Amino acid sequence: MSISLTDAAIARVQQFLPEGSVGLRLGVRKTGCSGWAYEIDEAKEVRADDQVFEDRGVKVVVDASSLPLVNGTEIDFKREGLSAVFTFRNPNAVGECGCGESFSTVKSADF
Repeated sequence: MSISLTDAAIARVQQFLPEGSVGLRLGVRKTGCSGWAYEIDEAKEVRADDQVFEDRGVKVVVDASSLPLVNGTEIDFKREGLSAVFTFRNPNAVGECGCGESFSTVKSADF
């Protein structure tokens, strides 16, 4: 099981996270036209059911219910014009909505 970050994502996370933060929290929630939406935020703590991944000094914390849907994901950070967003290369996603904010998986029916 793994979560990885590109150089651009690592640079952004290091700028984004406050001093003393545990790391970056990655999760999913049911929503959108495709079923699941990514949630990304500061991890203020590591809970008992969390899995922690580390990539070049940046920790990514994932809750147990999200892990099967994001396992193997590479997080990137892109700037296009005035927009700046995290993007996700998720090997579990079998479809995405047109705006890229939600995705579906074969495993979606299991949750």
